[in-house]
Amino acid sequence: MEYTALYRKFRPVNFDEMVGQEHITKTLRNQIISNRIGHAYLFNGGRGTGKTSAAKIFARAINCLNPKDGEPCNECEICKAILSGSLTDVVEMDAASNNSVEDIRAIRDEVNFLPTLAKYRVYIIDEVHMLSPGAFNALLKTLEEPPAHVKFILATTEPQKLPATILSRCQRFDFKRISNEDIIKRLKIVCQKAQIEATDEALEIIAILSEGAMRDALSILERCIQEGNDKIDENKVKELVGIPPITFVNKIVKNIIENDAVEALNSLDEVIKEGKDLQNLVWEIIKYIKDILVYKTSNNLSIYNKEEIKQIEELSKNISKERLINLIYSLSEIQNDIKWSTQKEIMLQTGIIKLCRSTQNDGIDELKKKVEELEQKINTGSIPIKASKNQEVQKTSELNTQNNVPNQDTKPKKTQANIKNITSEEYWPKVLEKLKSTGKMVLYSNLINTKAKQKDDLTLEIIFSNGLTAFGKTMLERPENMNELSKLVSMECGKVMRIKYIDEKEYVQNQEESIEDMVKKLDIPINIIDE
Repeated sequence: MEYTALYRKFRPVNFDEMVGQEHITKTLRNQIISNRIGHAYLFNGGRGTGKTSAAKIFARAINCLNPKDGEPCNECEICKAILSGSLTDVVEMDAASNNSVEDIRAIRDEVNFLPTLAKYRVYIIDEVHMLSPGAFNALLKTLEEPPAHVKFILATTEPQKLPATILSRCQRFDFKRISNEDIIKRLKIVCQKAQIEATDEALEIIAILSEGAMRDALSILERCIQEGNDKIDENKVKELVGIPPITFVNKIVKNIIENDAVEALNSLDEVIKEGKDLQNLVWEIIKYIKDILVYKTSNNLSIYNKEEIKQIEELSKNISKERLINLIYSLSEIQNDIKWSTQKEIMLQTGIIKLCRSTQNDGIDELKKKVEELEQKINTGSIPIKASKNQEVQKTSELNTQNNVPNQDTKPKKTQANIKNITSEEYWPKVLEKLKSTGKMVLYSNLINTKAKQKDDLTLEIIFSNGLTAFGKTMLERPENMNELSKLVSMECGKVMRIKYIDEKEYVQNQEESIEDMVKKLDIPINIIDE
């Protein structure tokens, strides 16, 4: 007997078996019960969320001889013929490989013929966004006013690629990502029917790895059962998909917390020699650090055994919540860098070294930050300062002076007026240097040879003497770049500042144009002489 893949063998045959899409199945069933069936539907959603399955169930339900509560019976000759694929009235077409004008014209010619056995002729066009522009144009008229016996069901993962003329002619249903809980429930049913032994931890990891796609979850489960008839546990799933064991992850995280870059790299080399996937490794490290943060916050973890929880507890005592959060953000950036890099191993190694250094300097950075905040509050007068003995002596001398009493200690009093305010000419070069040292090269390269002038207490004008290009203006006016620049300027001058860009060339040109306009309006022969 020919082997059938799990995702095909356990494809839902009615709406009740579909998981995570109740908002769609309920609407479709109500349309069938009330006999208000539309002529064209668009099923949109991520991969493996049930679009094609829903389309096949809907095609059987509207043609079923004995429907019940909007569900197909799957027992009548029509349902059986559709399930076996022998009924020519239900046509399933893959637009990825049949995307030409001729393929759509063939459908347009067929719709005029009545169905052979079924009540409706149903066309299921999968990956419809792959159709060519000409094919879409050929489909438009038929899709808008098809014969009463024809129904169209279009399925796609990228609805933004469809013309608005197609979208407006369809009833759109958005299939959402399936939750891990619903995937686990379905996996348990499949395991029970297929007599597969799997632990709850293994099914949970499969659900997380599937990223909301039921088909992916069944494919991972199928890979696990190919290894033999042994019980599927957490370690078996991790081994198959390339996730390192928890001992390796614990060791790397411990080395990072202890600022031991050498041992962290040694632990990383062990994982690499095992042939584990680096993307999965970083994902596991992020997840492990997140669990440490959760344990530190709530003292509650459910998926770890006693020994693993004890290790997490020891690590949580040696690190603050702020550091854990910073590590998660930093590792997420490393994961993104690895994704688009051709030198994944080098990117990960340098990222781990940087994490060890940043962790080591966290305490110093926090102390510096607190000192800067304290200085800023003192300068703005937010914190009252208790007078020292010298200041008391100075006050006494001032009183004595007022009362004509001589005093030997006559040092001048240092007032706020004696403190010189920092100017934009002084701190603007520092801002540029910080942009360069922190690797913000897009900002730095566009701001070279600029001058800064403080217009008022809240606004800093950045002057482009050589002019500002359209590309440079686009990059500089991005919200993230404006926020970064405003933050650095505010830190240097000690108060919140807004940024304004001044293009001197454009300003001069506008001035010249205004003079010429004035001359034209006056209608007087005036010669403009450039000195």
